[in-house]
Amino acid sequence: MIAKLVAFDTTSALSNLPLIDFVAEYLDGFGVTSEIIPDPTGKKANLVATFGNGEAEGGIILSGHSDVVPVKGQSWDTDPFEAIEKDGRLYGRGTADMKSFIGVILALVPEFLAKPLTTPVHLALSYDEEVGCLGAPSLAKSMANGSDAAPNIVIVGEPTSMRVVTAHKGIRAFRTTVTGTEAHSSAPDQGDNAIMHGAKLVGFLRGLARDLRDSGAQDPDFDPPFASINVGRIDGGTAVNIIPRTCVIHWEYRPLPGTDENEIIERFHVFTRDEWLPAIEAENETIKITTEPVAHVPAYQAEANSPATSLALDLAATNLTAKVSYGSEAGIFQGAGFSTVLCGPGDIADAHIPNESIAISQIDACNAFMGRLITRARAP
Repeated sequence: MIAKLVAFDTTSALSNLPLIDFVAEYLDGFGVTSEIIPDPTGKKANLVATFGNGEAEGGIILSGHSDVVPVKGQSWDTDPFEAIEKDGRLYGRGTADMKSFIGVILALVPEFLAKPLTTPVHLALSYDEEVGCLGAPSLAKSMANGSDAAPNIVIVGEPTSMRVVTAHKGIRAFRTTVTGTEAHSSAPDQGDNAIMHGAKLVGFLRGLARDLRDSGAQDPDFDPPFASINVGRIDGGTAVNIIPRTCVIHWEYRPLPGTDENEIIERFHVFTRDEWLPAIEAENETIKITTEPVAHVPAYQAEANSPATSLALDLAATNLTAKVSYGSEAGIFQGAGFSTVLCGPGDIADAHIPNESIAISQIDACNAFMGRLITRARAP
């Protein structure tokens, strides 16, 4: 089943509908009806399906995203969309993040249906998690408002190495555009170099990142234990002999849960308004700057006495929890009123890289986790 899911190229820039249609048809073969929730374009969709009586109290949502990151520019030893088993590992795009989790659930559908479930279990598949958790808000809203007996627990199957994760950082992503004036490179006084000014903004972000590292809020359970900043891409210019008119900076930061998520962007705005722009005006240059939000993934921290955490600890047969620096849809589900936790197969270090893979032992551990969930859901 994992191999079948990997075979669908669900890179975020593409439609996920072929995979969604496959899952819906597969479930229909067992008499399970799927609700498909399309995005505004009709080119992507979420999917919800229920095992057991969906109107019963105390339902459990198993949440996974259907999209994967691109393979373009990466050097793979095998076809990334063909699952290859070798030396105790399964290779292919999405094996770690997070088609193995979804595949285990689908493979166990006969077990979910073999006997009546006292507690319903819902499969929830989303789109575009990798580009800002775009599908999760409508999915969470739909499930929270679907009936008078809405589910109350969500298990997000991100690759946690089957650890029970109770907190992660948020993600705030931005696109900053610097606009200057083009001119011949031999006459710099006749132009306003957008890239050189953009470099000053990147330098400020680097300094701010160091400040957060050295004197910002800290939580030793995270690695790194502070809020981080990354400039991931810079676009600009036309040719080496033309003073560039534009420079576009793509950047993000990851705040700790429980801190002010607006602090970093506000410090950036203060710098541009009070230091950067006055310096430009003093040089009689004409430069404009705009910063647009691109993505917002809320930070997540499990509530005290979390029912989701208690359940996941029981199903994972452990009493240890962890915190992680990557983001997920957990904060969105939590914001919709669900008790939420992360627990899934695979190591995040194996995700997003060439030759992405998962240890077969992780798949086995997830299979055991789901077996205990089925037993728990049947209990009177």
